Amino acid sequence: SLPRKSILHPRGGTAPPRPADAKWISSSLHFPLAIFPNPGYTTTEIRSTLRGGDSMIYHILAIGDVVGEEGLAHLERSLRPLKRLKDIHFTVVNGENAAVTGITPDQTERLYAAGADVVTLGNHTFGKPQLAARLEEDPYLLRPANYTGRAPGRGWGVYDCGRVQVGVMNLIGRCGLDFNADNPFLTADKLLREDKPLFTLVDFHAEATSEKLAMAYYLDGRVSALWGTHTHVPTADGGVFPKGTGYITDLGMTGPVESVLGIRPEQSVEQFLGSLPGRYQVAGGPCKLQGAVFSLDSAAGLCVDVERIEIR
Repeated sequence: SLPRKSILHPRGGTAPPRPADAKWISSSLHFPLAIFPNPGYTTTEIRSTLRGGDSMIYHILAIGDVVGEEGLAHLERSLRPLKRLKDIHFTVVNGENAAVTGITPDQTERLYAAGADVVTLGNHTFGKPQLAARLEEDPYLLRPANYTGRAPGRGWGVYDCGRVQVGVMNLIGRCGLDFNADNPFLTADKLLREDKPLFTLVDFHAEATSEKLAMAYYLDGRVSALWGTHTHVPTADGGVFPKGTGYITDLGMTGPVESVLGIRPEQSVEQFLGSLPGRYQVAGGPCKLQGAVFSLDSAAGLCVDVERIEIR
């Protein structure tokens, strides 16, 4: 990885280390957008497959929700070998369950060290209060963009990968998630009016499959890839939509194999039987890493293939 240097954040305070040549761009949405160097690669390290002329294929890896210390440890063991195997150029990891309900600053650093280029979040974004300051300072850590404008952090970033720029958008659904968020469809529209990078990726953290599918059709041809997170169960519908957007309804999770969404089965069963709910306990035993690889064509900025991934 490239060395990271401290820079001043435009809202005040010191950002976590990153290369000093990052450039901020203005935003009409009243929070900063940015172009940041991808910390994982230099221009000479980007290895793409030529498809005639200047067209190249870039491989984007998206990893499902990391659950607990067990899931985080499995990611630390598995991610870099997987990236080498699949010739990955850019990696997005959903980390909002690393501390079960939220993620700590230390766990965020461990995700970067394991090989994540960008970490996305969801409905447990503010489960750990100590993360609030980190959200303001860290351009590689995204919370849903359609949270209220008073929430700290950002939900959109553009990252410089040498030959190309990659935009990452984090959105949260409103169907079945009990909290107040702006309309994710309209938020996506606003963000896509900005100067568009070659590739645009969307992590849509949502409960309802219908809401995720509707978003995919709504953004088809306007974004390179859109994947769902939150349900922790991988779906079998990965593919390329008619106008060129790569899609899968849910990536799955990175966590214990024998569990209920990462939690001890006994605890989940007791809760459904009517027992008093307690603090979630992550299951033990072997873990799995689930996600998908999106192959993007630089000629059109769209997707040509989606491959589901599971590492045990």
